[in-house]
Amino acid sequence: MTILTHPQERTRFLRFMAVGVIGAIVDFGVMNLLTRLLSTPLVVAGTISFICAVISNFIWNRHWTYPDSRSRPIMRQLVMFFAVNVAGIAIRIPILWLLEPPMLTFFQSTSFRISLTPDFLAKNFTLAIAVSVVMLWNFFVNRYWTYNDVD
Repeated sequence: MTILTHPQERTRFLRFMAVGVIGAIVDFGVMNLLTRLLSTPLVVAGTISFICAVISNFIWNRHWTYPDSRSRPIMRQLVMFFAVNVAGIAIRIPILWLLEPPMLTFFQSTSFRISLTPDFLAKNFTLAIAVSVVMLWNFFVNRYWTYNDVD
């Protein structure tokens, strides 16, 4: 079964993406709150915001994306979901660490002026790239491991 050929898998993927949007709002909101108001470094803020987003995503995915996935106890499934996301954070942290400096340089050197600072743009574009990469990883591993008890 693939996303391209199976309607139910397409629906699951679209729901997973919608849940991901909610998670991204949580992620970006917490990251910006921590970096702008508390001057928390991006890697630390991005890690905390990631954990908040994972909790949100687990709840939404268990109850909406995969409502028929109930053969495993909730705590076991949560541990599996977190394990996938720990691997996801291992992908995410190097992206945040490596891309923020060149993104900041890029936004500092652009000639257009908008009300957003280069630092704000660099952090948010870097996080957007990391979120996109990790979303693909999370969908496929969660679908075929965490939620493999659904048809």
